Amino acid sequence: MSNYNSDLEAELLLAVLPDKISSMISEICKPSELIEIIMDLGRIPEVRFTSGIAFIGEEPVSGDDISYTISRIGDFGEDNRAGIEKTLHRISAIRNRLGKIIGLTCRVGRAVSGTIDIVRDLLDAEGGILIMGPPGVGKTTMLREMARILAETKRVVIVDTSNEIAGDGDIPHPGIGRARRMQVPCPDKQHSVMIEAVENHMPEVVVIDEIGVLEESYAARTIAERGVRLIATAHGSSLENLIQNPTLSELVGGIESVTLSDEEAKKRKTQKTVLERKAAPAFEFLIEIKNRSRIVLHKDLALSVDMLLRGFSPHSEERVKTDSGQIEFFESKPSEVQKNTYSEDSFPVVHPSDFRGRENVRIYPYGISRDRLEKAISGLSSSAVIARRPDEADLVLALKSRCRRNGSKISIIKDRNIPVFTVRANTIAQIEFFIADNLM
Repeated sequence: MSNYNSDLEAELLLAVLPDKISSMISEICKPSELIEIIMDLGRIPEVRFTSGIAFIGEEPVSGDDISYTISRIGDFGEDNRAGIEKTLHRISAIRNRLGKIIGLTCRVGRAVSGTIDIVRDLLDAEGGILIMGPPGVGKTTMLREMARILAETKRVVIVDTSNEIAGDGDIPHPGIGRARRMQVPCPDKQHSVMIEAVENHMPEVVVIDEIGVLEESYAARTIAERGVRLIATAHGSSLENLIQNPTLSELVGGIESVTLSDEEAKKRKTQKTVLERKAAPAFEFLIEIKNRSRIVLHKDLALSVDMLLRGFSPHSEERVKTDSGQIEFFESKPSEVQKNTYSEDSFPVVHPSDFRGRENVRIYPYGISRDRLEKAISGLSSSAVIARRPDEADLVLALKSRCRRNGSKISIIKDRNIPVFTVRANTIAQIEFFIADNLM
């Protein structure tokens, strides 16, 4: 990457825009500060840069402005994405009902060295790496840097569905180093190209961005079972999100409901019906990107999944990159999830066991998904029912963080002498723990 110039590439994106738009953008920010340009028909152009957002000019985007930009970039694929050859920029289209493009999102892509300093040690270890985080947090940038470094010593193949990792055109961007890139003809073929990469090109590492459908999850597990190291990204903010997602949960081995014997349930001190992992995960490590300088790392993904399913918060390691470039480490120790605690000492003094064995206990969910509460009740064959309003409930089951944020509503419930119990997370597993331990 010695000849790579990110400012020059940003200028290449400005060059495909109408002159009146590109010149105004150049006046308000430097190329290095540019993040995204939005052009919607009939609206003032919008530019997002590192220090804020600005609307540029007073003239709305015209159909000619959009046509001019489209004529100077690559072709749009079935995913409505295009690029500029030999750059990492991504131009995404919005179409009307007739298929005509009426909006463009022009996102600046950069290969940034040093983005994996915070997890550099994982590349020297064995085992797959899954990277999670919301859109725009830097997952693809980290993925690209990992591919470049690993390609210095290993055979790396990138499955590049939208040409976002290695750029548009047939010649890959220098940001991926010596890694090879396989393009994907359309998004629904991504899983087959993943398998093709392993069968035809003998990689030691396969890199894939945005695993999102069940077929891709199965392909990821197949690759891992063949002894090929897999490094991938997926949308989501935490491991708990991943477990709750019926599509992506296959990446961690899949989740199934298991009925235990009386002896085993007593040994585990849990209900007879529990959630368990079906198979080994496709990855050894999970990186949750919180922002560009902070991540949460699960060093043993299988163990973390098992602990969450059994009602424990898993062992994880938080890493923070300081302004001086130093990496600080903070470890969280495993602890039992709070399943039946009050959110405040002033709540009505009613012990959860007072409801044990009672039929048709009415539960009002506060901050808890009604759908997940219904599934937990059904999964345990409990007689509990969901109340429509707090004043119709025998008890309130609340999300602890919600109680802290909105104490006024909880106070009203408390004044009506309705007992409130809390769970730490809005998951079926924790709701089941509460019901099994306190109502059955």
